[in-house]
Parts: sequence; C-alpha cells; structure tokens
Amino acid sequence: MPRQLLLVYDFPPMGGGIARWMGELAKRFPTGSLIVSTGQDASSAATDRQWPNPVDRLPLASRRLRTLQGIVRWSRRAVALANSFGVEFVWCGNIKPAGYPAMWANARLGVPYGILVHGGDLLILQRQARASVLKRRAARALFRRASVVVANSEWTRDLCRSILDELGIVAPLDKVQRVPLGSDPVLFRPGLDPAEVRSRYGLNGRRWLLSVARLTRHKGIDTGVRVLAMLSERYPDLGYAVVGTGEELPRLESLARDLAVADRVRFLGDVPDRDLPAMYNTAEIYLGLSRLMADQVEGFGISLVEAAACGVPVVAGRTGGIPDAVHEGKTGLLVDPDSPDDVGQAIRSLLDDPDRAGTMGRAGRRAVETYYNWDRVTADLAGIGHEIGMRLRMEVAHQ
Repeated sequence: MPRQLLLVYDFPPMGGGIARWMGELAKRFPTGSLIVSTGQDASSAATDRQWPNPVDRLPLASRRLRTLQGIVRWSRRAVALANSFGVEFVWCGNIKPAGYPAMWANARLGVPYGILVHGGDLLILQRQARASVLKRRAARALFRRASVVVANSEWTRDLCRSILDELGIVAPLDKVQRVPLGSDPVLFRPGLDPAEVRSRYGLNGRRWLLSVARLTRHKGIDTGVRVLAMLSERYPDLGYAVVGTGEELPRLESLARDLAVADRVRFLGDVPDRDLPAMYNTAEIYLGLSRLMADQVEGFGISLVEAAACGVPVVAGRTGGIPDAVHEGKTGLLVDPDSPDDVGQAIRSLLDDPDRAGTMGRAGRRAVETYYNWDRVTADLAGIGHEIGMRLRMEVAHQ
C-alpha cells in the first residue's frame, strides 16, 4: 500500500483547529497508509493509542521543532521515515516549520511534498517576506519546490496565489488547490440532550447565543457582547455563552460589566471535546463574528460547520474564508462583524422567525452530511497526494 507522511507541528493533544484537522487525518486515512511525524507532548502517549495510523514522535518537545536544532533533527527523521516506509508523498501541516524537513526529504530522496495553508499563516509570511530578504528567499524555496499547496477556502487560495506572484514563482493554476474543511457528523449532531451540560455550566433558564473560539481580538467576541446588550430589552431571556480562553478575557469581562450584561454572559473557558456536541445543542444561534486583522483571519472556521452539523443556524462575519463555510441565506447569515446593528438585525430575523432558523439549521446539517465532513476532506487530500506521487513514479519510469 502506498504511504504518505504527515509532518505536523499542531497535533493532539494540542488544542486548536489545525490540531483537530491533523488528528482527523490521522484517524481517517486508511489504516497503514499514513505516518505522522511530530514532537513530544506531556500527554501524547495516551492520545496516540487512538490513531489507526502510527504517530512517530521525535525525542524533543513540540515547541523545539521551531528551533534550528529541532528542524535539523526533524529533517533527518523525515528522510529516514520516507526511505524506510517507501513514502510516495509528504504533507506539511503548516508552512513553517514542517516545510523545512519536507524540502530536505525532497532534495535527498526526490519525494514530492505539499503544504497545507490556513490563512493567518499566509498573512504573517507575506509581511515577513516583504520586510526581510532572507525570509523572502526561504519562503520562495519552500513554495517553489512544493508540488502542491492546499488552501482551506477560496479566500486563502486567492491570497496564496497572490503571494506566489509576489515571490516571483510562476505556477500553473493547479499548483494551489482548494479543499474546504469539515466536521464529524456522527459526533456533532442535532437532537442531543443538553440538560446535563446546561446544569454543569450554569446555563439553565436562558436561551443562548454561542461562540467557540480563542479569546483574541480578531474573533469578534466583543461584537457579540455589544449585540447582546442591544437586544437585552427585546429578549430578556437571551444570553451569550463563550467557550474558549485567551488574552482578551479581562477586557471582555470588563465590557460585559460596562454594558450591564455580565449576568447574561458566560465565559466558560476550556470545555472538553466530549462536551462540545451537547454545548452546540444548547444554542439558538451560533456566532462566528471574526474580523480581518493585520496578521489574523478566519481562513475557514471549523466551529462554524460543527454548529451546522448540530443543526444550529449561524450568523458569521463576511470575512476571510467564512463564506466557504457558511452559505449565505441557506445555512446562515453573513454580516459585517464590526457592525453591531448588522449583526443584531440578523439575530433578530432568526429569533423572530423560528421556521426560518430551523430551515437553515437543517440545511447546515445536510451540507455537513453531504460535503463538509472529514471523510471527504481526507479522501481529497489522500487522492491529491497519491496522484502526484503516481505521476512522479511514471515520469521516472519513462526516463
């Protein structure tokens, strides 16, 4: 069986959307067809047992993969794994640091590689490449040698193509491909009883808007708090539950107090993955109000399709790759995330028309069942890697 190698920095038990995506690939690639290479984590031994494909962890902490020593050791390990397992293709879970060992394996063994890009990483790379000749050269080498770059949305794909142009890389259109992300429709589904989660997290007695996000400025949680204050008189039983942690928490708590809605906002912190499906089922509407900032953007928005999988209508920012995850007027409503009036109008339209909200929730569920799911994402990536690897073998055979 042809094997592919996945080089990742973000991998469970790490949190975050990229780590979740990489974990889903490890879970859903056909058994024995993928090898994952990553760093050590304090609780990785327990999580690694769940994957049907092997996880090869270097004997150094994940954070050390970004150092020069870590990149050198990882590069040597990538060559050894590719050679011993007869790897036909290498995937990089991010541009840096994973791109460096992939480029090393390509130079030593001729194994082709592809880079997965997410949105914010490209914004950072673009800024760095414009400011530093050395970083521009490094970025140019990584992308020039890559056989394919896979973006999570149309917006991310277009940004990537513009960056390749800036780097002076002339590439065919299929060099940058689009593979929208997904959710698990078995784990995330409507109809789950949220009673226990409501009780445990203090959510009884209200209807809830919900966001699941890191508490950073670009996620737009502040707009959600402002909108709640605007709607409080019209909907006295409405609250806003926020799952996640981050540096913005003190500012957001202060904002809720200043707007006299602190009793209606629940900052729930980290919620275990096992509780998330029921948590989504507590929500009337999911809010994903991410805004575009200098180095930050929502390249796709996994939580948006997790909410959709649970049959929850979505109100989300019309920024970045979000329009790939939310079909305007069908699975949710797209708004200006910096306009509380725009957001408030969208929320009112759904709260005041339960039939419309229910129709959108059901459409979101169907979209996940038929397309926005991890099985399709995995099949797309496995197919891309296999096609490129097979094409290279045929070219070598005909030389």
